[in-house]
This record gives sequence, C-alpha cells and structure tokens, in this order.
Amino acid sequence: MLRSFRLWISAVACVVVLIAPSARSQAAGKKKVSNQADLPRFTYPMTGSASDLLQADDATFNAFAAKVNADLGSIFRDYDIQDKATLRTLLSARLNIQQAAGENQQALETTASLLKLGEKPTDNLETKVAIKPALQAAIKTNSASGPTFERAYREYFREAWDALQLDVAWDFARNAIAGFATFNQAALVGYVKADFDPAVQKSGVLDNRQAWALIRMRNNLLVELPLKEPTVEVMRQYIAAHKAQQTDIWQAREVTFAPDQKLTPVAVAIWDTGVDVSLFPGQLFNDPHPTASGIHGLAFDDNGNPSTSWLFPVTAAQQQQYQDYLADTKGKQDLRDGIDSQAARDVVKRASKQTAEQTRERESLGPVFNEYEHGTHVAGIAALGNPAVRLVVARFNDSISHFPFQPTPEYARHMAADFMQMSDYFRTRNVRVVNMSWEDDPREFEAWLSNTGAGTDVEERKRRAAEIYAIWRDGIESAIRSAPGTLFVCVAGNTNSDAGFGQDVPASLHLPNLITVGAVNAAGKETDFTSYGDTVVLHADGDEVESYVPGGSRIKMSGTSMASPNVANLAAKLFALDPSLTPVQVIELIEKGATASEDGRLHLINPKASVALLQASR
Repeated sequence: MLRSFRLWISAVACVVVLIAPSARSQAAGKKKVSNQADLPRFTYPMTGSASDLLQADDATFNAFAAKVNADLGSIFRDYDIQDKATLRTLLSARLNIQQAAGENQQALETTASLLKLGEKPTDNLETKVAIKPALQAAIKTNSASGPTFERAYREYFREAWDALQLDVAWDFARNAIAGFATFNQAALVGYVKADFDPAVQKSGVLDNRQAWALIRMRNNLLVELPLKEPTVEVMRQYIAAHKAQQTDIWQAREVTFAPDQKLTPVAVAIWDTGVDVSLFPGQLFNDPHPTASGIHGLAFDDNGNPSTSWLFPVTAAQQQQYQDYLADTKGKQDLRDGIDSQAARDVVKRASKQTAEQTRERESLGPVFNEYEHGTHVAGIAALGNPAVRLVVARFNDSISHFPFQPTPEYARHMAADFMQMSDYFRTRNVRVVNMSWEDDPREFEAWLSNTGAGTDVEERKRRAAEIYAIWRDGIESAIRSAPGTLFVCVAGNTNSDAGFGQDVPASLHLPNLITVGAVNAAGKETDFTSYGDTVVLHADGDEVESYVPGGSRIKMSGTSMASPNVANLAAKLFALDPSLTPVQVIELIEKGATASEDGRLHLINPKASVALLQASR
C-alpha cells in the first residue's frame, strides 16, 4: 500500500497499525509472536456508523470502549511479544482508553512505560508533548476543562517543549501547526465518514485497529480540540525561536550531470501508479518493440488487464476537482512553512465553513488524487540532474484496500503474472534500475476483505488474506529474482515499525539485486514515520521533497516513497558513468559512499562520495 503522505496531526489523519505487546520475557503459557501473523484480531459489531459512535453520549461510547479494553487486556495477558513497535502500539491504545475513561493517573503511569520503549528520538513524541501535559493538568486541577485546567496545561505543555532538542521537534511542530489550522469537529467527523463509514456499512463491524483509532479520535475531539489555542501558541513560539538554526545536508552532496557530459543512456523504470510522460521530454524510453500499452513501457488497470494510459486515470469531473485539491495542497504547505499566503488563508477559511459531509467528499477524493500524483512525483526525483535517464513506465494501482471488489487467489495469480511480465520487460529491454515506492503486507489484504464485506469472521478473513498475500508476495519476489541484471530500489514503509515483523513486501525480502531505503529529513535526522529493519541499509531525503505532479506543478511530498527514488537516482547516475557495473557493485558503491550516524542506525547516501569512488576505481 505505501503512498507518500503528510502527518498533519493525529486528529485529522489518525491511523493506528495493529501490533501487540506483552511482558519482556516469555511467560509460561503465553503465545510467542514472531511476526504480525501471530497476533489476534477482534471485531466489534456496529448497528450504526462509526461517525455516529464518535459523537455518541458517554454511556454509549464507554460501553464500546470497555469491550475494546477487554480484548486489549487479553493480548497483554496471553501473548509474548518482544517487538518494540508492537509494544508501543498496544500501550498507546491502552493509554487512549484510559484517557477517554478519565483514568488520568493510570494513563500517566502508562505514559511512563510507553516512553521507555522509544527506538528513535521522535518515537512517542505526541504522547510526550501533548497527551502527558493534558493528563498532568487534569490530575493537578482535578478537572478536564475550564480556565484553571487550561493554565495548568499551558504550563506543562511549555515545559515539555522546552525540554526537546531542536532536531527532534521541528518537523512535528510545523506539521501540527498546519494540522490545527484546519482542525475542527466537522473535519474530524468528515474524516471518519470518509475513511471508516464505508467499510462499516459493507461489513457491519469495526476491527480492532479501527476501534483503537476511533477512541483516539474521541480524545482528539473532547480533549485536544478545546486546547487548540494554547497548543498552537506554544508551538509557534518554539518555531520562531529556532527557525534560523535549520540545516540542509543534501545540497552539498548532490551530483548534477551536464547535458554534454559523456554518459551512457540508462533505462530507469518507475514501477508505480503511472507517470505524466509529457513532463519528461528527452528523458523517456522509446521501445522499438511496443507493448499493448505503447512505446514507454507497460501499464495495467485495476483488474490487471493491459491499459493504454501511462497515467492513473481520473474522470473529467475529478480532473476539475483536482485543481482545488492542488490549491489545497499548496496552501497547506504554506501553513507548514509559516507563509501567510492567499492559498494558506483560503485553506483555513474553507475549513472553518466546511460541513462534515463536505469534508467527507473531499477526503474521499484523497486516495484517487494520491494515486494520480504519486508516480509522476517519484519519476521527477529519479530523473533529476541526469540527462542520461530514459524513464520506463510500469504502471499498476497498489492501493488495493480501496478496490471495490473482493480479492481472490485467482486475482492474485493474475497480478503475479503481470508482475512477471514486467520483470521480463525489464530484463529484455536492459532496464538497469527499477524504483518501487510501494509495499504490501497481510494486514492490507485483511483490510481489503473487510472493506468489501468479508470482515465479520476474523479468523476466516485472516486465513483468506494470508493465502492471497502469499501468492502476491511470491509473485513480487519471483519478478525481482528473474531480472538479476536490474537493481530494484524499494521503500522501507511509513509505519515506524520493523518491515520484517510486518511482512512487508518487497521491503522485507533479502535479494542480491534489491535495496531497501528509509527516510531522513533535510538535516539527515530519521523521520518519525520511516520504518526500519535488517533489510533497511540506506537512508535518503524523504521529508518534504519537491517534484512534479501531473500538469507540471511542483509540490512537496513526504514519505519513504520520496527517499527511494533518491537512491534510484544515484544508482542511475553510476550506471550512466559505467554501464558495465552490476547491481551488486552499484549497491556496494552506494553503501561505501554513505555516512553512518553516531549510533550506526542510519546510513545516509552521499552521491558525491559514491561517484568519486567509482571514478577512482576506473
């Protein structure tokens, strides 16, 4: 599923990943969990919509939360899990339930346990600087609202921010301020209407991931929204005090080839949602033996059948709506950057007047426009500064959980055949680099089944999803193995978790011609969203990276989707300088040129260093 994304604030874009904790050492009788497939699943029957439940009276909502809490307790009781991301997720769910129930002291104790499980400085940042101050204020004043409570919250909130290092909090503050600018009850309810209600209507249930997210959003609505003013005030003061201290390490590392430089053309495939080929004149691969799709590569529609469109298709009405969406995107970027532009003011004004139903309509278009933009944005990063690039389009839609039809083993086998057709194309056309800014895991297939009405029997859903996923995974692995002369570059993922534990493909695969990339920001610091694991051996800029979108506008996007093509870009430049290189040799040059962080966790690419290593060896 992986797409580029922007974390505004949990209140507006709240996604909780299912993974679950237990004691540190395995206790007698507990079930040992080695990966996500070993975890239990739960569902909660719904007689109404999720958006109605979000706004329900306390008695109704508390009864729902009590059922969720009982199942959560069984996970702690019955399962032995060592994965820290899993522990963080379950403890966060427990914390949210306790806060919703007004159990502030217990919630504060859970916060202390949660903060001990951080693996990078940005882990649990929201808990540290937002939830904990609210709990402290509630305990001190014995209330959850009113002037006295707000003053106490402001004091604790400011103390929490003053204690943070700049490189930890800067991105979070900018994103939170932008998120709060459009954060209101209508926005939150509209988000749930768009993202939760359709699945509930189909299946009649909420799964436990959705349930945990809904409880968090209830807290957003009742606790965070009333504290919006003091929260934004403190963060703006923080940004103003530290604005001049920001650094960008990437400009000094860039390599840009001149048009007249002696280079060998190198075919680089963008295995993604499609590319606006009109934006890359002179950098397109023109196949003398066209496929059914045309001369620039291969394209498949959602059913896995050949398509003649290089770009993700949108309707004429959606194309008109996209202009508003693009203006919104630019306005939100200005809000993050602290620019008082007309676009930023328009975003705030529109949000203040928008109803929940209008928000639902706009949110429902998000997945469509994400697919529409994504591949073009990735292609712009991969081709930057390299006139030798010849872009190959390898189009398919990976947002499978949004498909309206149920997945089947037959469909997975059909797609696996398409993947192998792509592999054959890469091999026979001498495609040297393939960028894969996407990933899939078993949970996505479970969500797909649930969203299309197969969600009531969780064990049967899990079994069916595992069967389909296995076919899908084998198809991806076989495609990569079958093109040994091609270097495949893929994303680590955006869930701040271990790609191996989550069984993400291709990120968890160990193959000699595959490299997995995590994301850092402009200063070279690990982003809060990037996933990790033993296959994630390189890191590149994946935070607010600017590139093209269809039509030629340039916008910033964030995600490991942006980090991966930065590595593909470097690989293509090395192949352009020396086409005799193998994928293994290119990986070695990139790894040797990278700089490690002090703790050895990160390995930041350095294009200048890798190119210098190649030139020194010739």
